[in-house]
Order: sequence, then C-alpha cells, then structure tokens
Amino acid sequence: MTDLFDPCELNGLKLQNRIALSPVTRTRADMEGRVGELQAIYYAQRASAGLLITEATAVVPEGRGGAFTPGLWDDSHVAAWKEVTDAVHAKGGLIFCQLWHAGRLSHSSLHPERAAPVAPSAMQQEGLVFADGGFKPYDMARALELDEIAGVIANFRSAAERAKAAGFDGVELHGAHSYLIDAFVRDMTNKRTDRYGGSIENRARLMVEILTALVEVWGGERVMVRLAPIGHAYNAWDSNPEPLFTYIVEQLNALGVGWLDLVEGDTGISREAEPSFDLSKLRKLFKGVTVANNMYDRDMALQARADNTADMVAFGRAFIGNPDLVERLKLDAPIVDADRKTYYGGGAKGYIDFPTLAES
Repeated sequence: MTDLFDPCELNGLKLQNRIALSPVTRTRADMEGRVGELQAIYYAQRASAGLLITEATAVVPEGRGGAFTPGLWDDSHVAAWKEVTDAVHAKGGLIFCQLWHAGRLSHSSLHPERAAPVAPSAMQQEGLVFADGGFKPYDMARALELDEIAGVIANFRSAAERAKAAGFDGVELHGAHSYLIDAFVRDMTNKRTDRYGGSIENRARLMVEILTALVEVWGGERVMVRLAPIGHAYNAWDSNPEPLFTYIVEQLNALGVGWLDLVEGDTGISREAEPSFDLSKLRKLFKGVTVANNMYDRDMALQARADNTADMVAFGRAFIGNPDLVERLKLDAPIVDADRKTYYGGGAKGYIDFPTLAES
C-alpha cells in the first residue's frame, strides 16, 4: 500500500490524504451565478478528499460557459460561497475555487448587454452551447482589444479577493480546455500580432499576468493552475506543445505558484492525444505540488504514488455517485456509476442523494 490514503502536509496545508476532487461541472447554480444549500451539501459530502476543487466559477457573467454555472463576479456571491466553505471546513475538508472565463465558449444571452463573447482572435466555435433559453449555436466571438486585457486581469484579481472573503483555502486558475486563457496560449486559437500573440512568450503572457495577480492576492502556495498540454477540447490544440508548456511551467516556478493540476490527454475522453510529448517532463520541472488528472482508477492512482509520478491524484466522475469515494478506494469497494442524465442541471436528484457505503 502506498501513501495515497495517508495524511500529509503540502504547501503548508494539512491534507487528509493525497486524493483530490477534480473540478466537475454540475450546473446547479441559479441564473445569477449564486450557489446555495445544495452546493454546501454536495461539497461537504465529499470533504473526505484531501482537497476539493470547485466546478468552474466565472469571474464575469459573460465568462460563463453555460447557463446555471456559478460565479464570483459580484459581492453577493461571497456569502453564498461562504455557506459552502463553512460546510466543507466543518467536515474537516479543504476547498479551492476554480476561477474561469469561458471566452468564445460563452454566449451572448449570458452577457448582461447581450454582447458577443470574446476571444484572443475572432472565431466561431462549431456546435451548441447551453445558453439562456436552451441550447443555441455558438456566436461569432470578437477579438479582445488590447486596452481591454487589463480589465480581464482585474476581474480575475477581484474574483480571487472574493474567494478569500468567502473562506476558500486557495484558488485554481482554469488555464485549460480552450477557454479564454488556454485560447490565448495556443497557436490554433491565437492569431494576434500584438504583445499577446505570436511568440510563446507573448501567447503565455495573459496567463502569467493573471497568475501574478492571483499570487499577489493569495501567495503562491495557495494558487493552482489547471493545464491540459496535449488536450483537444473543442477541437483546438497547439502545433508544438512541448516548448510552449515547458516555458509556462518555468514561469509558474518563477512566480512561486504552488500547485499544478495536470490533465493527461483529453479530459474525460482519452489519455492520449497528438501532437504529444512526455508530460512527466513537466512534473519533474515543476517545483510545486503536481496533481495528476484524467481517467485515473484505483490501481493507476496507487501506482502513481508508488512511482512518485504525482504528489496527488484527482478523480472527477467517480466522485459524482460516490460521495465517500476515498473510503471506497481505500477498501477497494464497488464504485457507483452515476446516471449521466443527471450530470448537468436539475436539483437534488443525482446530485446529493447518493448513499455512502455505511448507508447502503
């Protein structure tokens, strides 16, 4: 048996074990981005994990990637999230808030002024988005003006300050899956010719500037970033990811960012993708805590710790139907496969009504 289930201290936080709840979108906030009792129960039920990371939480209303996703763009959200963090802490858990801007993957119906979504470069995503009023085709996104970028950074800073006021233990920057920050990073989605486009240093600039703001609010030991270097979310990728993400991890080290949530492959789809490279290089390069992520099972998680290829291992879908997943993994007990029809939206059913082993 490895130390996967043993208490540990990482970056000054005392964790019950080395298992993390990966951010899992559940879309049960209200249309103003407020969470409430349901979310407090949901996260508290899973507080036996070493670290919980919330579902993507928008820093501006137009940063939502769909209806009924939570937010931290308004002071009214602070008290709502405080109910969640208090419930988690009462169970002995720790919780980070994932800060998010969906960029082109939002919709005009979610913008207070019904304006077009923004992106590094003008682009229209194929497919449908769950917008205000149901599923709708993605809008044509407009390119952010150079003088608007400071406002984006300020929005992340303000959300980080609200996360601290709400009692979170840290924040994670969503820098993956072709949302705004990741879209700036990748050459497929960033065609800019100013200081935020072109070279690797320029394309990574927005991520680095936002992380700088988060570190100023929280200190590096309480800041995490989610990266998916070889992911193909929304059919977007980078033509040469190894030097790009090597540079990004070097910048994380320079900033003193404490945690790296490293998605291996295409999240929830495959652990392989092209163009590819050996992601263990990033783990070895990064000076902080690496959280291995994407389609891990019990045996893989145990092996990761036995081989010391990750400091922690994150589980996503498995936590949906198994609030006591840590106990089930420890005992090698059956894992409930939740009904996927209840993953997104709705109320308590398929959200907080799953029994623990002791209740079964």
